Amino acid sequence: MQSVTRTFIALDLDESLRRALASVMRQMAEQLPAIRWVDPAGIHLTLAFLGDLTDERLREAMQAAEAAAPQVAPFACHLSHLGLFDSLLHPRVIWMGVHEPSGNLQQLHRVLNQELEQRGFTVERRPFSPHLTLARIKAPLKPEERERLQRLLLETKVAASSKVGQLCVMKSELLRSGARYTHLGDYVLGEEHEEETP
Repeated sequence: MQSVTRTFIALDLDESLRRALASVMRQMAEQLPAIRWVDPAGIHLTLAFLGDLTDERLREAMQAAEAAAPQVAPFACHLSHLGLFDSLLHPRVIWMGVHEPSGNLQQLHRVLNQELEQRGFTVERRPFSPHLTLARIKAPLKPEERERLQRLLLETKVAASSKVGQLCVMKSELLRSGARYTHLGDYVLGEEHEEETP
C-alpha cells in the first residue's frame, strides 16, 4: 500500500519568538486553565496545508517550495495582537497575529500558491491572514471564562520580532500526546536587496 504524508508548508519561528509566545500562553493559562494550549515548540506560520500526499505528490510540493523560496527576499515578522476564530460567545481558536510591513510575506504566499497551482494543487482562495495558533477550544466556555478571555485579549501586549530566512515543508503526525512536526525540506529565501545610497 502506498504511504501518504500529512503535509504543510510553513515558516518556522526562531527561539526569541517562541519564548515570547510561551510567556503569553503561560500568563493566559493561569487565568484560563481549562483551555488546551498548544506546545510552543510546535508553533509555526502555515502558508499552505496540503493534506495527505503520496510520495510523488510530496516531491512535487517540495519542488514548489524550492522554486518559490528564491523569488522572495528574507524579511522580519512582528507579533501583533491576540484574536479569536469564531466569536467570543463561541471561540474555537485563540491566535496571535503576525505583522510584516515590507509585503514580502504576502508575496511569498502568492508565489508559493502559483508554484503549487502549476503542479496541480488546490490552493486556499480566502485572503491570507497570517496568524499563529496558541490554543484550540473544544468545549463552550463558562460566562466568567469568556469575561477573562475578553480582558486578556484587550490587555495582553507583546513586542517581539524575528527574521525569516527559509521556507519549510513539514510533516504532521497526529499522536495521542499531540501533533508532532518534522522538517522534510528547508529552502532558503532569495537574496536581500540593499537600498542603494546615492
